[in-house]
Amino acid sequence: MTAQKELEIKLEVAPSTLRRLNRIPLVKKLSVPPKRATEVSVYFDTATQKLRKKGLMLRVRRIGKHYLQTIKAAGASGPIERNEWETEITGAGPDLNIIGGTPLEPLMNNKVRRQLKPMFETRVRRTIYPLVDETRAIDLTIDRGKIDTGDGSVPLCELELELKRGNKEQLFEIARVLTKALPARLAFKSKSERGYEFINGEQDAPVNAAPVDLPANSNARDGFKLICFASLKQIIDNTPALLKEDTEGVHQMRVGLRRLRAAMSLFSVLLADNQTATIKRELKWLAGELAAARELEVLTERVIAPMKKQHDGLRTGVPAVSQELAEKRKAALTRAENAVSSARFRRLILEVVAWLELGQWLKPEDDLVRSRGDIPIEIFASEQLQRRWRKVRKRGKQIEQLDARKRHELRIQVKKLRYAAEFFGELFQGKKAKKRRKKFVGALEQLQDGLGDLNDIMVDERLIAATATRRRRLSSNSTFAAGLLTGREDARWDAAMSTAILGYSKVVNARSFW
Repeated sequence: MTAQKELEIKLEVAPSTLRRLNRIPLVKKLSVPPKRATEVSVYFDTATQKLRKKGLMLRVRRIGKHYLQTIKAAGASGPIERNEWETEITGAGPDLNIIGGTPLEPLMNNKVRRQLKPMFETRVRRTIYPLVDETRAIDLTIDRGKIDTGDGSVPLCELELELKRGNKEQLFEIARVLTKALPARLAFKSKSERGYEFINGEQDAPVNAAPVDLPANSNARDGFKLICFASLKQIIDNTPALLKEDTEGVHQMRVGLRRLRAAMSLFSVLLADNQTATIKRELKWLAGELAAARELEVLTERVIAPMKKQHDGLRTGVPAVSQELAEKRKAALTRAENAVSSARFRRLILEVVAWLELGQWLKPEDDLVRSRGDIPIEIFASEQLQRRWRKVRKRGKQIEQLDARKRHELRIQVKKLRYAAEFFGELFQGKKAKKRRKKFVGALEQLQDGLGDLNDIMVDERLIAATATRRRRLSSNSTFAAGLLTGREDARWDAAMSTAILGYSKVVNARSFW
């Protein structure tokens, strides 16, 4: 069976906004009426979700009296491109006799065949608007319905843009029109991913960074693209959690954002263009909008909550300062929510994807930049790891004597080196390489933890001082409360510095795994 390439942009929308669709000139001027159908799709897997863990999807879709079996696997170049194998079959269950030549074939031993069962189904009312002219054919599809497990269901409403004829530029042009006219949010999650999240109780939960699978035959340009898409997915997937005021969602979105910006730094030799500079500025804006919410959350959990238990008497002033910080924390979280709910955020996410798929960085005019992009990813990774390791060793000398600015610079370099070790780690296989990588990353984590605590202490003291200054107009105990809280932070300094020094020593003495 031969694979087909599916090029698709998926957008999540609220059902109440769909009435605006027919006002968009692009849709309003269509001379061909939309096609409508009701589709029921059943997704199959084992109880241990073996197919999902391998990045595969198997479904049987009923359209009228016909059944269509579909196998999907992630594409090698990013989330808008997937490999697809579709065949019409005669019944409602999978036909495993026709999976030859698909990635499902080597997985389907007798044991897996016996364990295969329906996991969930989607029921959707599908409306397809064919956007066709002499240069392009793009299906604009609206799917409204639900994901049903038998024990419960969750609604779904999404737009899909699938390229049938034409090029990616035209696909993104339509996506820009839609996201400008509707509060539509780009999504990487397929219906099957959402179904698995629902049955696993992971719906709208914070999402950690996932390992990056870099094919061994990739070049630096391919590797950068895959790393960025993995980081961007973490940002997008944490949007629902953040909008529900889950502070871990804020943290994980910031992690995804830091990883994306770190990747752009690691591969900066490939990115000497104005378009990239614009993307960087917008990512910096987003980072700034999320920062206060995370800083105040850390202060609340690590400092205020323990001190409030110890000093609950009103005379200490701690409860009053705590209340002031709680109000600031709420305002910071609202600021983060407003940023992620904004048209600017939705536009940024779409433009990052367009930049990764079509950006100027992919076709540099400079021969040197182009040749650097063609370097095998293993060679590029080794160069970057070695260079970043050297920087950390140099900047970390006499760590106790570093001032705040130099300590901050060291912390940034440690983060970049750690992310590089995580991005590139799977390229270097073998028992010895894996063992060395584990020790290397562990040492970096310890150094980063120490430096992170030192930074948090300084940030916490700044926030406490600013809050206490404001509270002095309302309470004479604010100075005392600030002293208690700052004293607690000062007491953490020596331990944090010791952790950083020990971590640095381990990093210096580590053995490279590349």
